[in-house]
Amino acid sequence: MPKALITAIRDLHRRRGRERRGQALAEGVRLVEEALAAGIPIKGAAVSPALQTTPRGRTLEAALAERGVALESVDDDALGELADTEHPQGVVAVIEPPEWTLDRLRPGPASVVLVLDGVQDPGNVGTMARTAFALGAAGLIALKGTADLANPKVLRSSMGALFRFPAAMTGDTEFLAWLREHGGSLVVADAEGEPISRLPRRSKAPLVLVVGNEGAGVRPALAGSAAAKVAIPLQPGAESLNVAVAAGILLYEVLGAP
Repeated sequence: MPKALITAIRDLHRRRGRERRGQALAEGVRLVEEALAAGIPIKGAAVSPALQTTPRGRTLEAALAERGVALESVDDDALGELADTEHPQGVVAVIEPPEWTLDRLRPGPASVVLVLDGVQDPGNVGTMARTAFALGAAGLIALKGTADLANPKVLRSSMGALFRFPAAMTGDTEFLAWLREHGGSLVVADAEGEPISRLPRRSKAPLVLVVGNEGAGVRPALAGSAAAKVAIPLQPGAESLNVAVAAGILLYEVLGAP
């Protein structure tokens, strides 16, 4: 098992490995704590002496052992080679993340779903998942060109939100069919759109908010299907906002006060 665990960790740094195994990596004390708290299956973990240097780390290692998680002890240098970060905090775990499919995402009336179109930066993707979960969105959909939701940096940036929050990856055809099935109102973030404050709130239909990558924005094929295009008014001379910041503001507007 130990050798197999180390091999798995190395393989799971690649998207192809994650897709083939149906597994992902949780790195660092906080994320492994979140996985335990959410009941995510943990198949094994590599741990180094660094984990024992803090009370929190010692508590986590004891909790993993109590759950029957196979632990492989390695030195700090070896763990650094297995980790995706410069300071992995002494633990890298192999987990089975939730498998959400589009047909399981069923937004109710007046709910909001965030859609990511070609958002390539894993840190932004994870941050938006964290924000959408915190603000009460019904789920998240990742379209073509968006970073893999099981990417280690996506999971770290989500701070455990993707362990608890419905989030599915899908193609355009499936997404548009899902949108029609649920009668969703498609709203696209666009720098040339109407101010977000003018968007009517609490429609009976689910509101499906699409954000694109910072360079190209939302693809024309999707933008052309939108019921509305919305923007965040900016000061003259301000070119744009980071997509995760913009998504947070837009979500707060549509999920905020009635």
